[in-house]
Formats: sequence, structure tokens, C-alpha cells
Amino acid sequence: MRLEDAFATFLPQIEEEMRSLVAPPDSLAAGHYHIMEYHLGWRDPLLGAAYFSAGKRIRPMLCVLGCGASGGRPEAAIPAAAGLELLHNFSLLHDDIEDDSPTRRHRPTAWVIFGMPLACNAADGMFGLSHLAFYRLREQGVPDKAVVEALEKFDRMCLRLTEGQYLDMSFETRLDVTTTEYDRMIAGKTGALLGCSPEIGALVAGASAAEVASYRRYGEGLGRAFQLQDDVLGIWGDEAETGKSVASDILAKKKSFPVVHALTHPATAGEMRERYAGPAFGPDDIGPILSILDLAESREATENEVRRASDAARAALDDVAPSANPQYLNVMRDLLEALVSRRT
Repeated sequence: MRLEDAFATFLPQIEEEMRSLVAPPDSLAAGHYHIMEYHLGWRDPLLGAAYFSAGKRIRPMLCVLGCGASGGRPEAAIPAAAGLELLHNFSLLHDDIEDDSPTRRHRPTAWVIFGMPLACNAADGMFGLSHLAFYRLREQGVPDKAVVEALEKFDRMCLRLTEGQYLDMSFETRLDVTTTEYDRMIAGKTGALLGCSPEIGALVAGASAAEVASYRRYGEGLGRAFQLQDDVLGIWGDEAETGKSVASDILAKKKSFPVVHALTHPATAGEMRERYAGPAFGPDDIGPILSILDLAESREATENEVRRASDAARAALDDVAPSANPQYLNVMRDLLEALVSRRT
């Protein structure tokens, strides 16, 4: 099975499960669910039926692939996969409010269209639905004990996700953030959910505790590599490919890994901190900041960390290879390579 075949096979099933979960229970509360559907790309701003891009759906795919690689029936993990994607979108709805973001995926964010109170409430509703999705695992023949264990891992991941978001927001007012603290932040904000996805898939398949842990390590390594590659693209990406302005992360004074590296590098820390402590950046500030990043060799440092994280993910898959279904394990390897080499 090729990567594109896996997406073509399982994504429609995941999408159908998500639509079933988000379907309004009655006409009176329908508007609540329509806001969720708007965020998920299924409705336009006037709440008419539509279809817009709603992201890569990496997390639910990791769950299904983890189940298949562990020797289970991939379809059995579809309810959990849908729950993981709904949880991811719950976090995005809150992120948009917390970051005051006016757009997501080239459309106005839900809070811009419907207001912050309704958008926040819709996110909370999606949080509840993400949990209810897991109880549908019983319809797939998953034992109750495994369902409870999966929900416990899911809830622990939710807490780590909020910790990561807290750290990300707290970094905005600090100039003393270290690369170690940055790693702790992305381990929660990005790595927790990506690590939990294949872990739960393996659990659904009945994998051993050691195998379940290896799938989690794979997802965490993939998540770290994914975020660090995103940090590279946010500063040095090709605007024609990424769809956002060159050095957009610099203009936003985002504390991405390259910036944190330069803020702590002996040769650049002083000037970098002085500039980041000053007024908002404009286009004229991009060149000097890029020069500082070049002096600190921050791009090279970040790309080295991408390789380290990717190697850790590959090693985790090697640990389970002897007992894994190679058809799905190879797709997981291909997905890792596609994500860390992407240019968008």
C-alpha cells in the first residue's frame, strides 16, 4: 500500500465518522453544530453546505495506521481517529481566539464570523464529541478495558496539550526562553497529540505495552520533526509554496526554534534580545534579523534537530518492525519522510 492509497482508503471513512458525530441532534441546537461544521470546512460563512480544505488529517491517519501496523483491523480504529481529529480542531478553535487570528486555511476564523462566545462554546462542544467518539469503539468489537485505557491516554494527552499552549503563550513576553523550554512546549503543543494518535491505534489493535510505547515514541518524534520543519519554513520557506509571506514568523516575533537558538547563542544573544525587546517589526527589520540568524547558524541548528527527531521516530518503528504488518508500517515510514521533507 502506498501513502496516497492509504489516504484515499481511510480518509473518507474518517470524514464520514466525523460528520456523524457532529450532526445536530435537533433543529433548536443546530446552529451550535453548524459553527463546528464551518470550522471543519463543511459550511460557508452563511452556513450553506460547502467543502473547503480542512487540513492534512495526519492525526487520524496515524491512529488508523498504528492499528493496522499492530496487526489489527484498521477500520476498528476509525471512531478513535475521528475523536482525535475533533480534539485537534477543538484546540485550533481555541488557538484562533487566544492568538487573535483572523484567518485559518485562507478563510475567516469561526470567532470572526460568529463571535468569540459562540466560537468558544462550539470548541467546547467539539471537545465533548471527541470523547464520545471513543465509546463507538465498542461497536467495532474493542474490549471495554481497551476503551477505558484509550480514554485515559486521550485525557492525559489533552492535559499535555493545554500545558504546551500555556508555555507557548507565556513565551510571548519572555526573552530568556531556552531551547530546552522550547522542546518542552512543542512536546505538549504538537508532540502530545501526534504521539497519542498511533499509540491509541496500537492499543485498539491489542498490541503489547512495549509496542504501544514504541508507537507513541514514533509519533512524538514525528511531531517534533514536523514542528521544527514548520519553524524552518516560517522563516526561510518559499512564499509561492507555503502560501504565507516570507519571514512571517519574524514579523510576528514568534519564538520559534531558530529564534530561540539565536537568543541564546553567545555570538548573537545580546543583539537579538535587544531587537526583540524593541517595538514591533516592520519589513525593514527582516534583513537584519536574518543576518543574525545566519551568524548564529540557527537554520543549520534547527535542521540538525529535525534530523535527530526523524531518526528517533525511525528507530521507534524499527523496534516494532519484527512483529508489525509491513504493509502499514511502510506507510508510516513514508508519512514521516513526506512530512519532514515538505516545503509547504
